Amino acid sequence: MAKPIFSTAPIHICIVGAGPCGLAALQVISDTPEFKSGRWVPTVFEARETVGGIWNPVPAGHQNEPPKSPLYDSMTTNIPHPVMAYTTFPFPPLTPLFPPASSVQRYLQAYASHFNLLPYVRLNTAVKEATWDESKCVWKVTVLGGLSVITETHLFDHLIVANGHFHKPRYPEIPGLPAWLESGRILHSAWYRRPSDTGNAKKVVVIGNGPSGMDIAAELVKSGRTVLHSVGNNSPAVPQSLPEQRGRTTGFGDLVSGTMFFEDGTVDQDIDKVILATGYEYSIPFLPSVIAESTLSAGEGCFNGSKIQNSSYHLYPLAQDIFPLIDSIPPSRLAFMGLLLRGTPFTLFEAQAHTIVKVFRQPSSLDFEREKTKILAKHKQLCGEGMWLSVDLAKDWHRPTEPESFVYRDGLNEFAGVKYRVPEWEKDMWKWKIELRSEWRKLEENGESEQLVNGVGSNSREGWVKLMYDVLERAGVTIQRG
Repeated sequence: MAKPIFSTAPIHICIVGAGPCGLAALQVISDTPEFKSGRWVPTVFEARETVGGIWNPVPAGHQNEPPKSPLYDSMTTNIPHPVMAYTTFPFPPLTPLFPPASSVQRYLQAYASHFNLLPYVRLNTAVKEATWDESKCVWKVTVLGGLSVITETHLFDHLIVANGHFHKPRYPEIPGLPAWLESGRILHSAWYRRPSDTGNAKKVVVIGNGPSGMDIAAELVKSGRTVLHSVGNNSPAVPQSLPEQRGRTTGFGDLVSGTMFFEDGTVDQDIDKVILATGYEYSIPFLPSVIAESTLSAGEGCFNGSKIQNSSYHLYPLAQDIFPLIDSIPPSRLAFMGLLLRGTPFTLFEAQAHTIVKVFRQPSSLDFEREKTKILAKHKQLCGEGMWLSVDLAKDWHRPTEPESFVYRDGLNEFAGVKYRVPEWEKDMWKWKIELRSEWRKLEENGESEQLVNGVGSNSREGWVKLMYDVLERAGVTIQRG
């Protein structure tokens, strides 16, 4: 039986993953009266040797097993750190505006230390399976620690899934791709670390127009290779210094001639290497009893099942992109964090954590019918009256526009009773982030960046805000501030 409302027994909360999402959840929980009184007892299971999640680098390793992190050596953030940081913990002074991955990793470790989170994190402990025991209203969580072959099973009242979504590489269905992949001619960006990973390749195609695809293509150009960048029709504007673009890849031809075909009608030959910056599938392997692989269907029928559906592009039905709306599990006993793929600074994870705390504390605060109506409206917005989402539409399920992500974040904070709202300066920086990052790189190359950050942000965030607007003005972008 579930613990009655008046029970004084501790409530045990399991958090899977000690990356940015899991740490945000733990910090917000640790700031509650329930935690401080000993009523709520959180435990974080982290499979790796330290906190940080994706920001904790790892060698690429063997192609048979995706690496625990896809970080490449030259990676920097694609948003400025004043935008990226938690509201409760700024990056330290002198941090470059777009810091390297190593700085973000140190920041997350400092965050965990500052809020005394580490005593509640079990490192080198992987969650192998979590099952919901309906008769006892508890989660049975089985973990495997370090090099041990002995598993442990623990009981929890609530489960927060914060395991990230950059682990299972996505391979697009393109005619001829399997043969090229088997030959070793194709490398997914999950294994890319530096230009030398392409070997002696002289002509390289990078497929994918996300941040990683743009970064890798630009880096390969600087290495002296001929680079073609295959992007979709709706790709963002890119600096002219990037390589020659092609349309979407439509086929891989003869391996000997190295022929590839593109949607814009172009045919290129002598392709030595292809980097697939084609993203990742949603993968939560420790919840097979709760999550089912599915088609791209949705609609009214999705609420009548006993499992969450995972099309690999989106999970549904989830209230507020967090809580399951299925028959078999109370929504207040399971929460997913970090599923959104755009407009996701660490402040978003804080907002999700505050929302989770509200629902854990007060399950009735979640209006099931209202949430179902919102999901059906979203489905109708994407595909009209039909039951089936196309692949391209499914990609947009957890990929809001940046303005939509601001509304989402503010809505979560309002629901949770948190006063913070997305400030106007942050919205400006999201709008002009490509120009801001490009100009900052020029300043770094010219040796001016260190002088610009000297003394900035020591006492308040306002100094960083002014610096960002100043850098945008250098880039020719003038914004009228309110």
